[in-house]
Amino acid sequence: MDAKLREFVRERAGLRCEFCRLPQAFSELRFHIEHVIPRQHRGSDEADNLALACPACNLHKGTNLTGIEPDTGQVVALFNPRADRWEGHFALEGLRVVGRTPKGRTTAWLLDMNDEARLRVRAILQSIGELE
Repeated sequence: MDAKLREFVRERAGLRCEFCRLPQAFSELRFHIEHVIPRQHRGSDEADNLALACPACNLHKGTNLTGIEPDTGQVVALFNPRADRWEGHFALEGLRVVGRTPKGRTTAWLLDMNDEARLRVRAILQSIGELE
């Protein structure tokens, strides 16, 4: 993957994690270029299979394509930022990302989008009027 493609992915995402929506500017760690469908599952390095992900989301997602929906116990596909609209599957309620759909609930739970560190960052963003 070349530098031009990496920069395209970062700019397309607006320098925000495409899963939890936290901005790169509030992380001490550089965000990752995530394979939506991992290479292990024959995912490509093409732009339509890449997303910008904060380290926490990327490490929690790993090579998972599905997860267990926390309310029903059913196997559900994870949110795909190239195919799904964030607003269709998630909502921000206060400082918490809440799943609106089985896919949203499963992804928010599996990626631990409401861990203490991310809640603290969202509180800072809210205090300066930058919480999306």
